[in-house]
Amino acid sequence: QVQLQESGGGSVQAGGSLRLSCAVTGYIARKTCLTWFRQAPGKEREGVARIHPATSSTYYVSSVEGRFTISQDKDTNTAYLQMNNLKPEDTAMYYCAAGVCGWSPRSVRDWGQGTQVTVSS
Repeated sequence: QVQLQESGGGSVQAGGSLRLSCAVTGYIARKTCLTWFRQAPGKEREGVARIHPATSSTYYVSSVEGRFTISQDKDTNTAYLQMNNLKPEDTAMYYCAAGVCGWSPRSVRDWGQGTQVTVSS
C-alpha cells in the first residue's frame, strides 16, 4: 500500500500559479503511475496529469497541456504539479493517486486526501 499526502492548494486569481506537492510513502512498483485527479462540485473526478516514475514519462489531458507540469523528485519521493495560467474552470479538489497508468479513477489503487484549488476571475 502507498500513502499519499497532498499540499500546496489555495486561492489565486485567474492567470496565477500554484504548485501542488504529493509526498509518497511506500513501495512504488515499476508499473505504477502517479496521477493528479481533480473533482469540481457536481462533476466527475477526472485525471489531468500523470507521471510514470520508473521512466519519468509524463502525460496530460488537453485542457491542461501547456499550463500544467507534473514532475517528481526521487530523492524525496515527492511528485509535483506546477499549475500556471490558472483559470476559474481549474477550481476543484485535487487528488494525488497511485495505480495503473490510465485516466480512469478505476485505475487508482491508493488516493490522497486532496487539496483544494480555487481560482477567481
